[in-house]
Amino acid sequence: MKLVFCGTPNFAVPTLEALLTAGHGVALVVSQPDKPVGRSGEVNPTPVKVAATAHGIPVLQPEKLKTNQELRSTLEAIAPDAIIVVAYGRIIPQWMLDLPKHGCINGHGSLLPRWRGAAPIQWAIAAGDAETGVTTMRLNAGLDTGPMLLKRSVPITDTTTSPELFVSLAQIGAELMVETLAGLEAGSIVPEEQDDSLATLAPILTRDDARIDFTQPARVIDQRFRGFQPWPGAFTSLRGKKLIVHAMHVAPANEGTGNGQQSGTLTVRDRAMEVGCGFGSAIVFDEVQLEGKKRMPAADFLRGFQLKSGELLGS
Repeated sequence: MKLVFCGTPNFAVPTLEALLTAGHGVALVVSQPDKPVGRSGEVNPTPVKVAATAHGIPVLQPEKLKTNQELRSTLEAIAPDAIIVVAYGRIIPQWMLDLPKHGCINGHGSLLPRWRGAAPIQWAIAAGDAETGVTTMRLNAGLDTGPMLLKRSVPITDTTTSPELFVSLAQIGAELMVETLAGLEAGSIVPEEQDDSLATLAPILTRDDARIDFTQPARVIDQRFRGFQPWPGAFTSLRGKKLIVHAMHVAPANEGTGNGQQSGTLTVRDRAMEVGCGFGSAIVFDEVQLEGKKRMPAADFLRGFQLKSGELLGS
């Protein structure tokens, strides 16, 4: 097929590469504008732009889509069979949805209709889902509400983190997109409407999502920690200062010190920071960083700051 590809971050790169390997012609790549990164403010190209440039594919990075007549004229001249959208990060206007013969095909990192929205991979882990996956769908005017084409699922384990899941779903999504285009070309795919009554939302993450709520069971706290890596992460407060948690694990049931203590109460046990959580559970902090200090193993932190059992975190 003759394609236009819309994508921005690393997650989208495997799909672009897979489409090219499968023999599809990508006439144009559309990516978000380059943005300054880090404290230096250096402007870096998006990962999709880097990949496209390496293959000699022209790249456009428009600020706006809906009223962009230049972009519209360019796409109409290309007359693509499909527009592929993977983690592009912008709303696709109706004129783009209507343009290609096969529509705008999206690779979405969840088993729709569960986790529609900006952060489906993170929320699937944070919510304790047993599985997630990738869904290809034909975009419409709603938020991830279009008819589904193909799905592929993967399990979520008790140790799965967002960075790990991003890598595996990016590869699965690439394979599934190639399979989807082949099925559309052959006429073997029957689009399936989503059941809106089963939909859940995966809103964009905020810094406050990282705040640890010790009234929740330790298992829930651990799920959110693993889901919200590398950003927004997890933090609480200690002696009026922000305490970032870089590594944690759930205390075994026979070692948890929640046992009726106030949630957020610290117990120093065998040079470990164990914190009481909801329902008699406890979480163990393995690596922490106090505001203005460097990150360090919890055992070193305990030695340096003379913490004692009974101190309250998060108040």
